[in-house]
Amino acid sequence: MNLPNTIKAMPIRHDKLTFAQRLNECMDDLGMKPRGRQAWLKDRFGVSQPTAKGWLDDDFMPDRTKLVRMAAEFGVRLEWLITGQEPKKLSVASPMAESSVIPGAVDMREIPLVSYVEAGVWSDSNDPYARGDGMEAIGVDPDLAAHLSRVAFALKIQGQSMEPEFQQGDVIIVDPNVAPRPGDFVVAKLDDAEKATFKKYRDRGLDRDGNRMIELAPLNPDFPTLFIDADRPGRIIGTMIEHRRRRRF
Repeated sequence: MNLPNTIKAMPIRHDKLTFAQRLNECMDDLGMKPRGRQAWLKDRFGVSQPTAKGWLDDDFMPDRTKLVRMAAEFGVRLEWLITGQEPKKLSVASPMAESSVIPGAVDMREIPLVSYVEAGVWSDSNDPYARGDGMEAIGVDPDLAAHLSRVAFALKIQGQSMEPEFQQGDVIIVDPNVAPRPGDFVVAKLDDAEKATFKKYRDRGLDRDGNRMIELAPLNPDFPTLFIDADRPGRIIGTMIEHRRRRRF
């Protein structure tokens, strides 16, 4: 028996909102006022002000890592945030059904992993995210992030001068806004060198003219000690805050 075709197919909804409109909709859901949204994005996701503005102005989208964090922050599906494809909200029964990878804490901050050449020109005026999504970054936990300055960066150890404590491939986190104390490990740049160097900091006081004398000591005795003084100018770029070592690949 042929039944009358009384059930019509539901039309597929094509979301007409842009990414910026979906982002603003999420912040509407949290009761945020428009005026403070740019600053909130900047602080929450550890990006520069131009980057946060670019998201809100629909100039560009965040990279996938930040989109995953945003979806977790707002409690929406990652696919909806990226494309607008319904449904918007995560399933209550299975909030992580979209992925077998659980994103890190939403407060986790990313800092740039720079080269020794880039470290040599680092300063308080740097915008760590000015190069955009192409710059490699590493994550730091919320407790550490709360104590790092805006211009903190990471550096991967090269060479053997700091062995055995620091081995090639280890990663250090450096903060230019932390003044070193004797015995600290620092990243420094001698004026006549192309790249920065990582060494143990020793303050040798002032010379007769009042100039600071600094030793940059290697841990490996096969390498020479470097000096910053009136005859060999240079500067301390930052102090090591954390040391990371991968045990297995």
